[in-house]
Amino acid sequence: MAMRPLLALSLAMLWASPAFAAMDSSIEVWKSATCECCGNWVKHLEANGFATKVDPAEPAALAEIKRQAGIGTKLASCHTAEGYVIEGHVPAPDIERLVSEQPDAVGLTVPGMPVGSPGMEQGAESEPYDVLLIRRDGTTEVFAHH
Repeated sequence: MAMRPLLALSLAMLWASPAFAAMDSSIEVWKSATCECCGNWVKHLEANGFATKVDPAEPAALAEIKRQAGIGTKLASCHTAEGYVIEGHVPAPDIERLVSEQPDAVGLTVPGMPVGSPGMEQGAESEPYDVLLIRRDGTTEVFAHH
């Protein structure tokens, strides 16, 4: 049960930062230690000027972080980042726009793992996908279309 104190500490750190406040150029990511696409998304962030801190998380701990952040199964993906909540393979320019505009929202999500999104590149293959803005009341709206 050593995971419980670690999970509590991780959640405290997530929410101790001014949640829903503007992020600086650093971002903390919780992901499976073995997920290659999550690692590729982190590389995408770093290539776009973000300093990253990666926290490997067991599936149950990652699910709890998502639950605490208000990310339901319909909005979930394979990794979660803090500040504004960033769920899934959100492109760095969309994160930069979110931080710049500072909407009254929980954050952004790219549900699932669409081919062609950052970290999910498959050569020239790509499928259209939406980046959704998650409002505090749980509703969503399209923030960007790719």
